[in-house]
Amino acid sequence: MWKRKTHTPHPFFYDLNLTAAQRIQGIVLGVVLFPVRITLATLFFLLMWPIARLRLAGLSAAERAEPVRGWRWWLFHHIILFLSRAVFFSVGFLWIRVKGRQAGLKEAPVLIVAPHSGFLDMLVLCATGLPIVVSRSENCRLPAIGALLEFNQSVIVSRKDHQSRKKCVSQICERVMSDARWPQMLMFPEGTTTNGRALIKFKPGAFLAGVPVQPVLLHYPGEPDTVRWTWKGLSWLGTLWHTTSRIYTSVTVEFLPVYTPSQEEKQDPELYAENVQKLMAEALRVPATDYVMEGRFPVKKLGNLSLPLEPPAQETLKLLREHGLTSPHVEVVMNHMIDSCHSGQSTMVTADHLTALLGLKDRKTAVKICSLYSKEDTVDLRQICLSVSAVSGFRSLESLIHTAFTKYDADQDGLLSADDLSGLMGALVGVPQHFITEMYTALTTRGQPTEASLQDLLMTHPVYRKVFTEYLHSDGLADGNHNGIPNGKHNGIYNGHGATNTKSD
Repeated sequence: MWKRKTHTPHPFFYDLNLTAAQRIQGIVLGVVLFPVRITLATLFFLLMWPIARLRLAGLSAAERAEPVRGWRWWLFHHIILFLSRAVFFSVGFLWIRVKGRQAGLKEAPVLIVAPHSGFLDMLVLCATGLPIVVSRSENCRLPAIGALLEFNQSVIVSRKDHQSRKKCVSQICERVMSDARWPQMLMFPEGTTTNGRALIKFKPGAFLAGVPVQPVLLHYPGEPDTVRWTWKGLSWLGTLWHTTSRIYTSVTVEFLPVYTPSQEEKQDPELYAENVQKLMAEALRVPATDYVMEGRFPVKKLGNLSLPLEPPAQETLKLLREHGLTSPHVEVVMNHMIDSCHSGQSTMVTADHLTALLGLKDRKTAVKICSLYSKEDTVDLRQICLSVSAVSGFRSLESLIHTAFTKYDADQDGLLSADDLSGLMGALVGVPQHFITEMYTALTTRGQPTEASLQDLLMTHPVYRKVFTEYLHSDGLADGNHNGIPNGKHNGIYNGHGATNTKSD
């Protein structure tokens, strides 16, 4: 049975471990420092609000689309830079140590900053002279933040609007290739915050123009490290409390040499991004990973598939075990749920329905399980039963694929469409699969997209067979001395493709 590799740290989880002495010190100092520092930071922040608005006041839409020049630049730029530094000074960053030399605009139109650990990383703007940033459109509606983004002439993008994303890419390329007409641009290519123990996959946006970039590293060498704000762990309020409760917080901004792309990298932004990521990871002495934050889930990439770092099915199994359900009981329930999913009928269930199906006494557990798979208060039953069956080894690979095929063959014609395959793979791994084109192409090159072709693809393809041979595994619902194998029998999908099962569809 394959075991998950442990040498690559989980980048989306950060648990601040404080000693008793540190906790006491934090409480004592926090009672005094937190209100004082937050008050000062808020005052400086609010002071920036009207000043930031003045920079573009009276300009037409056409003039606002051009870089600010003259007195509007040198007067307001230096005031906002001073007040920005005052904000971070107020919360405990008494000084910012700088290593290396910041490249000029013509040397490197783009500054690439990593790792991205939280909202306090924006102090890098103070050390780099307030370069232009890219921000999501929702931030424009925030008090003061919207004014500062306007002042910065930031590139604004709505992540939900495809046209907005295309316009954002066009604006970035236009500005960084403007022959120094626009100021430098600063980007966090990870696109989300991590614990800094690994670099996640860089998004290609900063590398699309193929211009030289300067990598910039952020170091927080002090202990304890209180600035990390991740998917799971310390909240933003906790981050702010612990940081402001310290006498001071250390930070180092390190400028690496300018990276000039090769001709191959200019033509392939993904390769360019990957090579810069590896360079920065080596300098930080952390792993460079293919992990990304996709929607609500941290995932790793396998071809175009998105595999959750924490499979919802594993957490589901854990919750069921905590509520006294044994492996045989869960297997019976999953088989019953599979049988109840009839093609052509709605398979969406509510938490109340799921409570009854699982035989749970506590509705809260069903609500938690729903939340693992969906933002809504309903969940697709096929996702739960197929993903749980996959990670638990209740069925052989052949049986599992047959079951999944019959449940997702929408037309019942023995052939899968691209949408059918998307739903099927999403159900097996537990998270939606939106980019299935590459896998569907690999499937159709083997002939008609039949069940036999799908079996062959998942058993023999050098990439997609890894979903079962390396990714999915059982480690959570073992009872007694079964060593993770349901019912004490070696019948799971992880013991060879030819394994037989006590049950079949």
